[in-house]
Amino acid sequence: PIIADEVPWSETITDYDESHYVVYLRLLDATKDGASADEMARVVLGIDPAREPNRAEKAVSSHLRRAQRMCEKGYRHLLGH
Repeated sequence: PIIADEVPWSETITDYDESHYVVYLRLLDATKDGASADEMARVVLGIDPAREPNRAEKAVSSHLRRAQRMCEKGYRHLLGH
């Protein structure tokens, strides 16, 4: 899927979230494995941090924050609650 510079934020699950679940999971796994933000940008988001450092930083931060939010609250939507 196309990676936005920043995740569209909402209190509910968005179409963007639904099409990026795998991205969110990969970021959470990469964080758990100790990957750097540059590695996550390059490998998970497909952004070259050497060429686009600001975009890479913003995108990793935004997507990781959303991934963590999905773990805390968004999963309820998936379970139908």
